[in-house]
Amino acid sequence: MQSQAGYILLALMSAVLMGTIGIFAKYAALPAEQITFFRLLFGSLFLVVYMLISGKKAQILHKPSKRHLINGAMLAGFMSFYVEAIDYTSMANVIMVIYLAPLLTAIIAHFVLGEKLKLFNIIAIGIALLGFILMSPSANTNTLANSDEAKGLFFSILALFTYSGFMLINRKPSQATAYQSTLIQLSVGSLCLLPLIITQPIQISGEQVAYLLAIGFLPGFLAILFAVKALQHLPAVTFGTLAYLEPVAVVSQAWWLFAESLTPIQLLGCSLIITAGMAQGLLSQGIQSQARPELAECK
Repeated sequence: MQSQAGYILLALMSAVLMGTIGIFAKYAALPAEQITFFRLLFGSLFLVVYMLISGKKAQILHKPSKRHLINGAMLAGFMSFYVEAIDYTSMANVIMVIYLAPLLTAIIAHFVLGEKLKLFNIIAIGIALLGFILMSPSANTNTLANSDEAKGLFFSILALFTYSGFMLINRKPSQATAYQSTLIQLSVGSLCLLPLIITQPIQISGEQVAYLLAIGFLPGFLAILFAVKALQHLPAVTFGTLAYLEPVAVVSQAWWLFAESLTPIQLLGCSLIITAGMAQGLLSQGIQSQARPELAECK
């Protein structure tokens, strides 16, 4: 059985891998629905191959639960809206809106799932949110006057709510394994987009196929599997705070690949996000460590 620290590491790795989608999507230069469809389709195929070679063949064919079917649609919506949004506005603006989702999820989980927010949790979320604001570009009062920027904001908000729904649904206990949950969600997500794909011509070059395979493997197969595994064992507030590493990853990748420099304020924002994520992870691990002796005494 994996330790709490292991699930925290999976959440961090998922955040970093999720952050690669914007860059790959820019390079692929394909419509949002096509990028999302192949991300989900190739992601599910990579997962099936992994399950076959790792002795999990018996888990592939099973009866899916209704909530995993719903979450497949949530996943397809989130990914499509995310890619669609970056066609109209900058990646930084899209990320700024979407990453209100962990905060929204933690608040909903507090009232709906009984995952009570403690003072330390609220402080950690606040620090992460402050860091996130510092990382964001300066507000432009004329932004919404631009129709493309308005469309980008609209699709970003849709991505925000579908991502929050994805996290909340995966937090509910399930008899399915993480591999089964991920397979159903990836497969259903691709099926949701299939009608849009078959009604339009697809002209893809060899280079674009390579980018689509990378999208299917990294932010598709690995990122979603790690996220589902982590969400099944971490409180929503912990996963949500750790997920703030994604905007840090996006900014870092943009600096590395496109030579986009970070201002001192943005560097401070990155530091605050990482600090809040590490503190939240250590708190979660400490709570689990304290709970184990109590369970042992009960036995």
